[in-house]
Amino acid sequence: QVRLVESGGGLVQPGGSLRLSCAASGIMFRNYAVGWYRQAPGKQREMVAGMTSGGITNYSDSVRGRFGIARDNAKNTVYLQMNSLKPDDTAVYYCNARIGDPRDPINYWGQGTQVTVSS
Repeated sequence: QVRLVESGGGLVQPGGSLRLSCAASGIMFRNYAVGWYRQAPGKQREMVAGMTSGGITNYSDSVRGRFGIARDNAKNTVYLQMNSLKPDDTAVYYCNARIGDPRDPINYWGQGTQVTVSS
């Protein structure tokens, strides 16, 4: 059974930092591309950061320079370091792991963790 379990969300003031973690089980984690997505109320889910199995990263324009994605294959875990947080970063953050044909990959998702940026 495949499981992705996020943790680390919470309430933070503008300008603050949080680190999200996502622990995977049931997959050969090192073979998967991983990513973080978010969904704010009334908006579509959007990609925030991604990392290929080979370690190549990409970020959305809205978070580039503020967020960092990292993975520890020995721990089957992917992280999202979020710095200089803004109220617009408020959303539910989801962990994703995918593999296979880029046109039709196999996707696994976590249950999401709430991040709220507010004073």
